[in-house]
Amino acid sequence: MTTGFKLRKPYLLFLGDAPDEAEAKTACGLRDWARDACKAQLRLPEAKLDLGLPDMTPDEAAQAGVGSFVIGVAPVGGQIPREWAPVLHSAVAAGLDVVSGMHRPLEGVPGLEEAARKRGVALVNVRLPRQNFPAGSGRRRSGKRLLTVGTDCALGKKYTALALTEAMRARGISADFRATGQTGILISGGGIALDAVTADFAAGAAEVLSPDAASDHWDVIEGQGSLFHPAYAGVTLALVHGSQPDVLILCHDPTRRHLHGFPDFPTPDLRTATTRYLEAARLTNPNAVLGGISLNTSMLAATERARVLAETADYAGVPCFDPLQTPLKATLDFFLRQ
Repeated sequence: MTTGFKLRKPYLLFLGDAPDEAEAKTACGLRDWARDACKAQLRLPEAKLDLGLPDMTPDEAAQAGVGSFVIGVAPVGGQIPREWAPVLHSAVAAGLDVVSGMHRPLEGVPGLEEAARKRGVALVNVRLPRQNFPAGSGRRRSGKRLLTVGTDCALGKKYTALALTEAMRARGISADFRATGQTGILISGGGIALDAVTADFAAGAAEVLSPDAASDHWDVIEGQGSLFHPAYAGVTLALVHGSQPDVLILCHDPTRRHLHGFPDFPTPDLRTATTRYLEAARLTNPNAVLGGISLNTSMLAATERARVLAETADYAGVPCFDPLQTPLKATLDFFLRQ
């Protein structure tokens, strides 16, 4: 699965006015999973987030050999704020390609397309579909599939899928990471931004993303949104139906009491979440099972992390892990023998 574009590395990551990592998932994902490609960061004065990269202007970055200016933040709705236009124009003027994962194409920024053409640089919209997709068929496909799902957005579905893919390959298992969002696409170089696909064809796009494969091959599919989210449940359900997962890994932040940015919506209980996800998954794969719980414990001390992981595993009845802090062996052993 390819996306039909090439990115000039290394990158200058644009953080806008992001207050925290939740608002800059793309930049954080690239820092953590494509660190060698990340040369510097550019922050607006209001930004509170610091990725630990050198701060550079577009001109300084170009002189340091940077090839692309990557928008690393994702405002609600995927729009490009008008306030960013001067920064985007300065990146083009410096000779950098501009890479965006927004719903709004870069060409919609006044004057940017003409400026890029004159400067000889590219405007790359990784989120925009480059092909037409069929409606979902529900046809069972060969091979094995694992899908990460979540009690909320922005709590580790992508990181969990990437970590599991690495762990499976380390054990000699044939496995591919299948990206379904702009950050995963930038990290892996391919995939489908599922939330940019017309709703009627989203399940079909998920089928295209993970086609027939050898019986021992695993597609590890990056989850999107949450069944419990008032804004993004639709893309989640289409992904669950179209990917036809054999195994679900439920991702959760144990410190989160309500959905991020939605204080009127409490975070669902893990058993409730498991029941709902399995009900959805078994429409297209009656044999779908829960393979483990992935916890984001980044806000916990080490002793508290160990306690929460153990208590959650006991409560859920499946292995529990933090993809960045704990071994994945027990989880792999568990679902591979299902």
